[in-house]
Amino acid sequence: MTFEVANLFLLGSLSGAEQAVSGDASRSAEAPVHPQFVRRWSSRAFSERRVSQTQLDSLFEAARWAPSASNAQPALFVYADTPEDLERFRPLLRDSNRRWADRAPVLAFVFAKRENKGSVNRNAAFDAGAAWMSLALQAHELGLNVRAMGGIHRELVHDALGVPPEEYEVTCGLAIGYRGEPELLPAELQAKEQPNTRRPLAEVAVRGRFPTR
Repeated sequence: MTFEVANLFLLGSLSGAEQAVSGDASRSAEAPVHPQFVRRWSSRAFSERRVSQTQLDSLFEAARWAPSASNAQPALFVYADTPEDLERFRPLLRDSNRRWADRAPVLAFVFAKRENKGSVNRNAAFDAGAAWMSLALQAHELGLNVRAMGGIHRELVHDALGVPPEEYEVTCGLAIGYRGEPELLPAELQAKEQPNTRRPLAEVAVRGRFPTR
């Protein structure tokens, strides 16, 4: 299948606005990929609309099937979707994230199990990242929005959620829900509420050997 035919097969049913999500041609694929990879992006604006248990189960089911080294499956998701649990989860986010994430109807933290069969699992964080990506793509398929956050109070998370730090490493927080209106965000964040671009493909994949600079 040629590049042009593949693009028609994958993108032919999409409008120009959907192909370049941000209205910028730089938000277009350089090679044929499923449209979800280009169209998915992480918004800060959330609606307070409830996410159903069926939808949440679907997200975590997608994460469950992510690949992992030696099938160790190190990813653990601890989440909150009730008012009581959300009140406990929100202070675990840094204030810069709470400005927008407090509106999300679901918060979660991603952990990576440190060991596998008695040995240190050096791939744990990598594999937990694969599980997060699976969850994010499934969320996109369901019409949901997910944004990952590195700005968390790592020193507080384990105790607050009862996850033993000697067994698990917290990797990030997640805000999950339906996309909301940008006007709900603080003024300085509204301008950022759009899909961003990516580095050129040639900078992401290099054949043979990294070039000497």
